[in-house]
Amino acid sequence: MKEILKQLEAKRAEARSGGGTSRVKAQHLKGKLTARERLEVLLDENSFEEFDMFVSHRCVDFDMASNKIPGDGVITGWGKINGRLVYVFSQDFTVFGGSLSETHAKKICKVMDMAMQNGAPIIGLNDSGGARIQEGVASLAGYAEVFKRNILASGVVPQISVIMGPCAGGAVYSPAITDFIFMVRNSSYMFVTGPEVVKTVTNEIVTAEELGGANTHTTRSSVADGAFDNDIETLRAIRRLYSFLPLSNREKPPVLISFDNVDRVETSLDTLIPDNPNSPYDMRELIIKIADEYDFFELQEDFAKNIIIGFIRLEGYSIGVVANQPLTLAGCLDIDSSKKAARFVRFCDAFEIPLLTLVDVPGFLPGVAQEYGGVIKHGAKLLFAYGEATVPKVTVITRKAYGGAYDVMSSKHLRGDFNYAWPTAEIAVMGAKGAVEIIYRSELSDKNKINRLTNSYEERFANPFVAAEQGFIDDIIMPRSTRKRVLQAFGSLRGKKVINPWKKHDNIPL
Repeated sequence: MKEILKQLEAKRAEARSGGGTSRVKAQHLKGKLTARERLEVLLDENSFEEFDMFVSHRCVDFDMASNKIPGDGVITGWGKINGRLVYVFSQDFTVFGGSLSETHAKKICKVMDMAMQNGAPIIGLNDSGGARIQEGVASLAGYAEVFKRNILASGVVPQISVIMGPCAGGAVYSPAITDFIFMVRNSSYMFVTGPEVVKTVTNEIVTAEELGGANTHTTRSSVADGAFDNDIETLRAIRRLYSFLPLSNREKPPVLISFDNVDRVETSLDTLIPDNPNSPYDMRELIIKIADEYDFFELQEDFAKNIIIGFIRLEGYSIGVVANQPLTLAGCLDIDSSKKAARFVRFCDAFEIPLLTLVDVPGFLPGVAQEYGGVIKHGAKLLFAYGEATVPKVTVITRKAYGGAYDVMSSKHLRGDFNYAWPTAEIAVMGAKGAVEIIYRSELSDKNKINRLTNSYEERFANPFVAAEQGFIDDIIMPRSTRKRVLQAFGSLRGKKVINPWKKHDNIPL
């Protein structure tokens, strides 16, 4: 018996050593943790239970039969984050460059199947050179099997991808299907074709970092939801994000103990809106002052900065926030901000996370580039997302809510549950000056009359009272009481049940 136990321990030690000391050292020299070290940071201490530690590839071509390493380049299993179940896989770059083989893919598929079966999220730590060329089409089939499970799991369990090294070719599509993607600056990248292929095909010279690095995907492409300076910061951020999410679409998000006062009043909010209606202010200040303990987890912070998305808590409950940001493009909606917010709204609705919408939007961004880029269809994505959402929806209009953008931003007409306005709100088809110039086009030469008419229009429409008179605004609230009123509104909506008409699925304007 002792000999058998020694043999078991020896095999486990071999599997835990990955690609060997020299390759582990090379990984550390790049400033990267190994696959197992990453799981130690991500998961609660001593909670990880591994599957398929001794699995190895089946390839016999290219002398691969004599080159087998237990685990085959990926560590899979389950563990806990803050005591809550999660399924994980972590690709090991020290073993065949983390390349995906047939058995490597089967290991990943196994934990994905178990995540679906048992109703728990799946987190993938990606660090792979791509498909294992020696296995040819078998490795491509493995990718497709993973993709299929990503698709079936979408909206059923949360899926989080963490890019911690290379992720190229077919490997990028699995993360792209998942709900959130996070990257590590200067050590991770994603692209369909690498710099060498790009140079050959298009004659463009570009580095891997420029083509698919963290900065590119968080500021330009919006592929990634966030980036951090090293492996440890990234994994700690994933733990924090995880605390806002439910285990599956069959469960509610976790409720944490809040030490914040439910009746907290923020008098500084009474002066948040500048006297000049065209002056900017930072909407983050409002979000933070509404949130429990001033805690806000923002997503896609560096992309489409004219809209803000992320998570807060109210009375310990997870809340998704969408807010126009007057500091950028005056808070206008455009192609990028519409796509960014629409996907977030749909995620929150899929997993029963209530939505708080903070509105200061003068309209959709005008221009040839926007129209040619399809702003109509992209803006409709956000409209569609809000309209189909059945989760509790509370909206606060702080200043401007003009035109179609008023409708789009979770208006009462899109089944908003509570729609509040500050006294500073301006709800109208458009700004006073533009409206008067259209209505009184024939009298534009009389500047004094136009000014009088503009002032008259502002008095009539540049306020929340007309909308309130028609029932489109439930109440006009004091800015200082926003936290209390929003918190009470969500509290009253916890039993909300709305069912959309039966359909196989909708056809959102992609």
